[in-house]
Amino acid sequence: MEATTIWQRLEASAFGDYIAESTWAFPTLESLHVMAFVTVLGSLFVVDLRLLGLGWKDTRLTTLSHETLRITWIAFVCAAITGLLLFTSKATSYVINPYFKLKLVMLALAGLNMMIFQFLTWKKVDQWDLGEVPLAAKVAGLLSIVFWICVVFFGRAIGFTLSMFY
Repeated sequence: MEATTIWQRLEASAFGDYIAESTWAFPTLESLHVMAFVTVLGSLFVVDLRLLGLGWKDTRLTTLSHETLRITWIAFVCAAITGLLLFTSKATSYVINPYFKLKLVMLALAGLNMMIFQFLTWKKVDQWDLGEVPLAAKVAGLLSIVFWICVVFFGRAIGFTLSMFY
């Protein structure tokens, strides 16, 4: 059968086939993906919990953010790369899986939340860096936690439902 869609071609490629068929490639990539993602969550939740007033109250938010941001981005890039590599192994199944689609929506919402926070709320951080966190920042922190927990939930659901949509 000739591959006709981009997803079929990707899955049928030597690379996609190798990841799907190898006894070690998929589990290794999946493990690296989970480790990178947990690092993203941990570093983000430190800042989010600080925004909510649930930890690190004596630490300037700018200091905390500066100390975690590099770790967050490195881990996010690793998670994205490993996620894309995993995707190649079963692309046709992933694109029709509703949990995969929901995971992508939650990732987009988390990114949008971060952009709004960064470009609007963060502009006045010098006024509340060690003081009372404004409501907009608290909402951003809470939404961040909710969106990322949903990413985890839907990401895990993908693995348990993949065969249902294949």
